Amino acid sequence: MASTSVKAAKRWYWQRITAMLMAFFVLVHVAVIMYAINGGLSAAEVLGRTRGNILWAAYYAVFVLLASVHASIGIRNVLAEWLRTKDAVASAVANILALVLLAMGLKAVWAVTVGGAP
Repeated sequence: MASTSVKAAKRWYWQRITAMLMAFFVLVHVAVIMYAINGGLSAAEVLGRTRGNILWAAYYAVFVLLASVHASIGIRNVLAEWLRTKDAVASAVANILALVLLAMGLKAVWAVTVGGAP
């Protein structure tokens, strides 16, 4: 029983940590969007600035990783606590979701910073 409590505490901890980190990432993302919009940049101009930029690629890759972890923990909790799904099933669904979100997000990062589909 203690093992289940420890795992739940770790999930709680990681969801809060990812939320705090994502707050920073969201603020920077929104600030950049506002700058682009107010500057009158077109989509092509934005892509021109992000293509080949390793810093933006790293920034958004970390953002995607944080979002994948955060969302999968949240879905796992909803499945286990609200829908009374067995822990093993809830964890499996959450892990699959994390991998799908990570793959989709990294594909988008690749498209915006490298260009085209990987």
